[in-house]
Amino acid sequence: MDKNRSVKLGVSVGYWGFGLTAVDQLDIARTAEDLGYDSVWTAEAYGSDAATVLAWLAAGTTRIKLGSGILQIPARSAAMTAMTAATIDQLSGGRFILGLGSSGPQVSEGWHGVRFAKQLQRTREYVAVVRMALAHQKVEFHGETLELPLPDGPGKVLKLTIRPAQDKIPIYLAVLGPKNVALAGEIADGWLPVFFSPEHTATLRVPLEEGAARAGRSLDDFRICPSVNVMIGDDLGAARDAMRPMLSLYVGGMGSREQNFYNRLVSTYGFEAAAKEVQDLYLAGRKSEAAMALPDELIDAVSIVGPPDHARERIRAFKDAGVDTLIVAPMAMDNETRKQQLRIVAELANEVG
Repeated sequence: MDKNRSVKLGVSVGYWGFGLTAVDQLDIARTAEDLGYDSVWTAEAYGSDAATVLAWLAAGTTRIKLGSGILQIPARSAAMTAMTAATIDQLSGGRFILGLGSSGPQVSEGWHGVRFAKQLQRTREYVAVVRMALAHQKVEFHGETLELPLPDGPGKVLKLTIRPAQDKIPIYLAVLGPKNVALAGEIADGWLPVFFSPEHTATLRVPLEEGAARAGRSLDDFRICPSVNVMIGDDLGAARDAMRPMLSLYVGGMGSREQNFYNRLVSTYGFEAAAKEVQDLYLAGRKSEAAMALPDELIDAVSIVGPPDHARERIRAFKDAGVDTLIVAPMAMDNETRKQQLRIVAELANEVG
């Protein structure tokens, strides 16, 4: 995590919805590739899946890296994730980055029927099996949450019949909370944080360093790749307002009152009272009020908004925080504006170096 190296750029094309179609996603990916962006990232919730969209983007691009941001751990067995990763890596000529995450308890248990328990151990063992399979080893694993093959049936020890194009597919974890972030520092190649505040880097790095120390490893080659919502324009108020729907959704409504990881995160930034107010309003169905209750200071801390000069300094702050790749998500309603935002970000990042 060298602060002196240039920050790379990625773009998030999310999932279908929010005005994005498959054609839009490919258009954005090709634009980003032409602009020199390093990577394009897809997501999944309970609609379009990330893997199929990445295969679509792989066919329509030639150089840009393809990241899953994320493949949901409860949605696939570890072996299936290894199969998918190897397949996309082959289709793309070695451009795949495997981003993994647990999603949340409402999706895990409500959609996938997988208990949201023992997340640390489950993630640790899941990654171990994925790595084993991708390394073309025979997969035999006896853990607390995973056992392969099952001990009381006809299952046999198998190994992946294909190989990825890369010698080692990078595995990044999308995690929140100190224990989970420490796990990323211990076992992953990178971290995919959301609502990352450069001003709180010292605090956010502590668990990463603890996890790395536990594994006896250096973080020199570890990649921090935050997803950051973007709207650059001379009207600062309008740019901030473009951030409000998505940020209030996560802070207010992404999870239950008792278990909302994003609410907890922004509370640690010093916005505990505001986070509670936004959640109270959102869960009461007063979504517009919840959005307007977001403090400008919170929006500025976790987004890139406003005039170019201000946006340039925010990009510089992310670079100085040791960010490897800034994964931007333009908060625009049409593709032409999204692509224009990508051009502006590329120009400003080039100026920052």
